[in-house]
Amino acid sequence: MKTSIPHALIVCIVLLAANCLNAADSPSLSVARQLNQAFIEVAEKVTPTVVIVSIAKDPALATMPQPGVPGIPNQPKPPEQRPGRDPQFNGQGSGVIITEDGYILTNRHVIDGARKIKVALKDGREFVGVLRGIDTQSDLAIVKIEGKGLPVAKFADSKKVRIGEFAIAIGAPFQLDYSVTVGHVSAQGRNRVVPDAAMDQDFLQTDASINPGNSGGPLVNIDGEIIGINTMIRGMNTGIGFSIPSSFAKEIADKIMRDGRVIRAWLGVAISGFNENPEYKTLIKGVKDGVVVKEVTPDGPAGKADLKPFDVITAVESKPVDSGHALRSEMRFKEIGKPVTLDVVRNGKSLKIQIVPEAWPEPAAEIASKPLTPPTPPTVTPQTATDANSGLTVGTLTKELAAQHKAKENSGVLVSKVAAGSLAAAKMIIEGDVITEVNQKPIKTVQDFTEALKGADFNKGVTLGINSKGVSKTETLKKATN
Repeated sequence: MKTSIPHALIVCIVLLAANCLNAADSPSLSVARQLNQAFIEVAEKVTPTVVIVSIAKDPALATMPQPGVPGIPNQPKPPEQRPGRDPQFNGQGSGVIITEDGYILTNRHVIDGARKIKVALKDGREFVGVLRGIDTQSDLAIVKIEGKGLPVAKFADSKKVRIGEFAIAIGAPFQLDYSVTVGHVSAQGRNRVVPDAAMDQDFLQTDASINPGNSGGPLVNIDGEIIGINTMIRGMNTGIGFSIPSSFAKEIADKIMRDGRVIRAWLGVAISGFNENPEYKTLIKGVKDGVVVKEVTPDGPAGKADLKPFDVITAVESKPVDSGHALRSEMRFKEIGKPVTLDVVRNGKSLKIQIVPEAWPEPAAEIASKPLTPPTPPTVTPQTATDANSGLTVGTLTKELAAQHKAKENSGVLVSKVAAGSLAAAKMIIEGDVITEVNQKPIKTVQDFTEALKGADFNKGVTLGINSKGVSKTETLKKATN
């Protein structure tokens, strides 16, 4: 006698068998499936907050090669346009929505030179964008569109980001809209990425694939939170991309949305980390860490506060600083006009110096177009001396010469000649500079200069205090070691 098995029971048996097979695959495979699903969910969560930013430049500008961001190759030159035609949308980047009413964070270089801005959302809607403000030093910008109830990205605290965690980039590389790439956070605190002293923030480094067009788009973590704004790459297909950390980017964005710009505190100094130059450890005693003042702008806050070249700043308002980046971070958003106390070491003595920060000066447009003129050769006085080790020939600084070279009479000796290929020439010391100190000892006469260099060890390094056209600075002359 045959027994029939109900169809429903057969289906249940098959499903159970399939589940058993899946369960028997491997715990690792199960984890991989979960991770795969996590990436899918992140993309679905974040993509609606990412926008494509297209710009149209004036026809005259569009036919000119545009400067690229360091490390990112320039886009191909757009087709030539005839004057009088409406600008064409020929530049593209990415951005991210940070408020429900349409504030969008992107890179400054994405919207540079834009006459018109168009913003496209993932759902197909397009808006006219209005530039609300830029911050050149951080390469960030805010664009506003007229919208309500828009999807908003969430910021993570970039200070909590860990090296090795997942990093997911979303944007429009090579005009391939809404591309998603996955990698890791490769490094933190990269602050020597841009060869520009004004760029004062650090960067996250990632191996998530970032290409031209990703600029301004988000780098997010596995929770779909922004950890960085993608900004630069180092070469194509190298796996080295850089993002502005989210906490810093949000702070800049908030200031632009509120004030239309970012006002930074300015000290008027050129600086170098104590541990970034090995010779400092030999030449500067009584200091373990800090920031060395290399140059002081005469009429800037540091000059007014009597900060001097070769002073070592060790703390700002009692907070230790161990690098130029740390000093800039502490000073960046200090209140303009409100005194700040610096801990300073000068010639082995600890000092407290109050300095009143000023607003970072806007660059003068005429400087870029002003032709360079060679320095006026100084009049060589009868009393001169030549030092073969440094390559310097110096003479007495008379009253007339001091006025000519923006120095004080008897405040040093005048450089009248610099030997080609010498240590001094390598440090860009030029005729007309005034040597005011040698190894932190004041120099007033040619004899002082000669005596100070007797027995000086150029293998360890010799420091010079210099007045160059009114700007005080310091340079270290050191012979190269094989």
